Amino acid sequence: MSLLPAFLTGGGGGGGISQYQNLVVEGRVLLPDHLVLIVSSKLTPPTDNLDCVYYDNMLERVVLKPVISVDGYHQQLKSIVRCHLPPLNFSASVNLRGRGRSGDVVVERREWLLRLNQSVVPSWNKVVYEAVLDSNGYTSNVVVFAKGLNLRPHREADARKFRCHFSLTDFDQRLFVFNTRSIAAAQEVFRCLLPPSILNNLDKAKDIRVSVSRVDYNVEGADEAPLPSVAKVQIINSHEHKSNTGKYELCACTMLWNQASFLREWIIYHAWLGIERWFIYDNNSDDEVQEVIDELNLHKYNITRHAWPWVKTQEAGFSHCALRAKHECKWLGFFDVDEFFYFPHRRGRYKPGPNSLRALVMKYSDSPKIAELRTVCHSYGPSGLTSPPSQGVTVGYTCRLEAPERHKSVVRPELLHTTLLNAVHHFKLRDGYKYLNVRESKVLVNHYKYQVWDSFKAKFFRRVSTYVTNWQEDHNKGSKDRAPGLGTEAIEPPDWRLRFCEVWDTGLKHFVMANLADSTSGFLPWERSLA
Repeated sequence: MSLLPAFLTGGGGGGGISQYQNLVVEGRVLLPDHLVLIVSSKLTPPTDNLDCVYYDNMLERVVLKPVISVDGYHQQLKSIVRCHLPPLNFSASVNLRGRGRSGDVVVERREWLLRLNQSVVPSWNKVVYEAVLDSNGYTSNVVVFAKGLNLRPHREADARKFRCHFSLTDFDQRLFVFNTRSIAAAQEVFRCLLPPSILNNLDKAKDIRVSVSRVDYNVEGADEAPLPSVAKVQIINSHEHKSNTGKYELCACTMLWNQASFLREWIIYHAWLGIERWFIYDNNSDDEVQEVIDELNLHKYNITRHAWPWVKTQEAGFSHCALRAKHECKWLGFFDVDEFFYFPHRRGRYKPGPNSLRALVMKYSDSPKIAELRTVCHSYGPSGLTSPPSQGVTVGYTCRLEAPERHKSVVRPELLHTTLLNAVHHFKLRDGYKYLNVRESKVLVNHYKYQVWDSFKAKFFRRVSTYVTNWQEDHNKGSKDRAPGLGTEAIEPPDWRLRFCEVWDTGLKHFVMANLADSTSGFLPWERSLA
């Protein structure tokens, strides 16, 4: 099956479109500000000769627009194509077409367009968007990620109220062959049993489409229809399962959007503290994130970028990351690229050095009780600056709020609760396990939350957490996730550079300069290209 029928790819004049001939659009999701298309195979650069094809609802006109961007997806085996929203009175059943050297001539075929427009494109507020096979050698089930069932935040739900549906046919036919019960549910994550025919041969699970429905187990026949779905079962890290002794001691996971300029400092610094493996969930960035990661990987920093196109799903993304990382990592830290672990040093005490963070978690790797370490955060302000500090945030920002805000956690991913329930800052643990609050005098996190205005304004634009209000929304103004006194508009207060400054704290600055700066030039390793 071709991506487009022959009459839409015909007059291309040869070169430039060959990689588009045999692709299939497996799913479409209408996000608030663009349209995501999931394509069956990997598109290789250059992709600037690829257009999104829009059809009006009367099937009389066709409009072409260049794609916004193309990304690898599902371990780079598939692709995500981002298209502009359809014009008014045009269908969301958008297709793709390669642009040949001679240009293409669109010839409408009404009967084919009618079939195309029979498919309903799910909107982002009601759709199943990911599904992952979770197998630990003893049991196997599927973890499904869904919007639209409106479960209460930060709480476990009654799993009996949900059911998974497995389709062996094309989704447009709406035929779900197998149904199984849910065994865990929380927020946007549902864990279901596998059908026996798949359980006996897990390779069969790959690319089976999955949906979720709400059921009323007290009233026969009161079940709701399955949600629209673009989720096909993904088998992740199947070739990287390791014995516990062969795993990395310490890994890190983050979700980011347009923060390439901060990534180099964050990774180089924390690698010096002992982080060995990185999972970067990229939430629709359009800056140079991939280029920075490629450069760092040339220097053996072991980073994987995972395209995560789903907006405001940080908690679900972290649950997804925990599933991926548990096969490779004994410990997994969840923190942002503006957050830096710091080991305070007082005269006469042990002086922290390279691998200090890894050494800390390794003390608890065999603990029969401890499955999570929590560390308090101190929030830093602009520190009198009006432009980004040239040597990085750890050296440039030195004034903070006095009282700590929130905490960050490092977890043992194999010991998380079956729901994978998390509040971004920490996870729910398996029964019998607990967290440990690490003393602030031993280790803490510097959170460079309120930076110079231009940097903060970019952060103001959008949030990634599901259950945290966007700054532009006029409620929850007292939340610690907001900037106090800023309101809902990105207008720089006259005294911004002086705000959030209660304590001058140069501890991490001096630590970084003493341990990572070049002794001759004074340069820090992230100040210049590593190439």
